[in-house]
Amino acid sequence: MRLVMIIVAALMILGLAAFGVVSAQKMAAVPASPAAPNARVATSSPGAPAAARAPVSQPVSQIAQATTSAAPSTAPGAAPRAAEPAPAWPSQVAQTTAPTTPAPAAAAPSAPVPTSSAQSKPAPTASNIPPCDKPGGMGLARIVEIDTTGGPGFGFEHFKQYDFLRDKEIVLTFDDGPWPANTPAVLKALADECLKATFFEIGKHATWHPEITKQVIDAGMTLGTHTWSHKDLARNPYAKDLEQAEQEIEMGNSAVHMAAAGAPVAPFFRFPDLQHPPQLLEYLAQRNIAIFSTDIDSRDFKMHKPDEVIKSVMSQLEKRGKGIILMHDFKHHTAEALPELLHQLRAAGYKVVHMVPKQQLTTLPKYDEMVSHQDKLSSNNTRPENSVVRTIGE
Repeated sequence: MRLVMIIVAALMILGLAAFGVVSAQKMAAVPASPAAPNARVATSSPGAPAAARAPVSQPVSQIAQATTSAAPSTAPGAAPRAAEPAPAWPSQVAQTTAPTTPAPAAAAPSAPVPTSSAQSKPAPTASNIPPCDKPGGMGLARIVEIDTTGGPGFGFEHFKQYDFLRDKEIVLTFDDGPWPANTPAVLKALADECLKATFFEIGKHATWHPEITKQVIDAGMTLGTHTWSHKDLARNPYAKDLEQAEQEIEMGNSAVHMAAAGAPVAPFFRFPDLQHPPQLLEYLAQRNIAIFSTDIDSRDFKMHKPDEVIKSVMSQLEKRGKGIILMHDFKHHTAEALPELLHQLRAAGYKVVHMVPKQQLTTLPKYDEMVSHQDKLSSNNTRPENSVVRTIGE
């Protein structure tokens, strides 16, 4: 009898063990939580969109874009939609941001599991530009950041590599300021349309009118440089004397930097007369200063009437469709033309892009000292002032 009971107990133990094995196999066969594989697909699938991978550094990055339509509403109880990325085009070199973080596997039961495509969408490329508070004003379409490392060149008249503007987009640039009456008039026309531009200032002019340079900065414009005294660096003596050419560039940098009184200056440079000696391109590359040519030269330097400036710009834009526009705030007729020119640009559907630098301009102490001594030159006469100048009538 005892033997029978032992056999029965052994059989029961074997049966329980077999049942446990079968149950474990069934549990292993149940699919994992849907959120987990979806998260893996979104982060490691070879077919994920390029925007979901680490971006490649580019000289131009989009850091802000204006939007005119409200974001679509989300159905109650649904997971929030990822913001749509800015529309891409073949020649755009704007940098995208990192992808959004996938939803955790242990999501709330009431919320639907996001799909892998939704999880792989990139975050918005930038915060929106504040809307224009001027009735009917254009406002900016985009703000792009320029990485000046290695001295990249922009403007298809001379440089063909970086085409960051979309169709119907323009960049406004002004040379040869600051100048009384004209530069403030240009600033007012831009402010009336909520627009920003890049100003390439001559060093001497900045030392003469630092208060206007300050107005340019206070208006939120980008401030670049245009040599010390607007010499053609492709001609002698500068063509034969690299050190003298470098001095003309660097004294311009130092003068504008001093006029800015501590405010940031962009490492943006434009050659006078758009003459680009190769050896100076190499020098600016070493200094990490970007070089700007143009796509559309208004030729306002040869004109005398506002209507001529407007016709020149609009006719060239009609053929090209977009571009960096070169004008001169030194010229009175350009300042007069600008309000109507901006009106016609807006009516024709053009949009303005503003360029800002990733880095700030650094000056060289040697040339800072040269500029600082420009206003300190005196004669050899050391007599006291009261023996040289006296009041004889009042």
